[in-house]
Amino acid sequence: MIETRGLTKLFHDKKRGEIRAVDNVSFFCKPGQIYGLLGANGAGKTTMLRMLATILEPSDGTAVVCGHDIVEAPEKVRANVGFLSTATALYPRLTAQEMVEYFGRLNGLDEATLKKCVDDIFHRLDMNAFRDRRCDKLSTGMKQKTSIARTLIHDPQVMIFDEPTIGLDIMTARTIIQFIRECRERGKTVIFSTHVMSEVEKLCDIIGIIQSGKLLAEGSLAQLRERYRDNDLEEIFVKIVAPLYAAQEAN
Repeated sequence: MIETRGLTKLFHDKKRGEIRAVDNVSFFCKPGQIYGLLGANGAGKTTMLRMLATILEPSDGTAVVCGHDIVEAPEKVRANVGFLSTATALYPRLTAQEMVEYFGRLNGLDEATLKKCVDDIFHRLDMNAFRDRRCDKLSTGMKQKTSIARTLIHDPQVMIFDEPTIGLDIMTARTIIQFIRECRERGKTVIFSTHVMSEVEKLCDIIGIIQSGKLLAEGSLAQLRERYRDNDLEEIFVKIVAPLYAAQEAN
């Protein structure tokens, strides 16, 4: 379970002054559900997810992940979270298998459990053909699968995906999308950020539209279509964010 409560993150820039990257955001995501954060580049999606994964500390507000407060008990949050981002690097000198095993040990798995989990994940993600290849020799798709395996090795209850299909070929992207669906089917709590409308339509139970750090609208795809009287998600998105764009331009 994920619940954010007035989550806020401020940054300070010498030229621009105070930047509210995430601005008083509250939402709820339950087990067996995919919550999609939909927004343009720079909307605040990544900052939001990094706070939920305890990589960044909030400036105000908080969130509860699997019953643990991200401010008061970040180590317990991390034990229950898998965080996947295209910006997360792999150690180039390790093989794909060594990389996954390393993170399994970091998360406290004993050797017998680790071997079973590695074999299972490499089979599920079709990774056996490159399990002994060094990470710096892997293709983009292979690297992304290795990142997924590393994220999943300790079987976390909460999965956080930050634009996981960026730069991937269509077949690898389809594998990632299917994997996210499987997380939902296994009862995991999933939060997924993207700016790709088709991914939101395929995956998300609840959609949160975010712009300039503000959560502007929230609901299922059917609810948003009814509320804004339009079946086209892109048109709905534009209707929601356009007033904020106009206000910013006016200032």
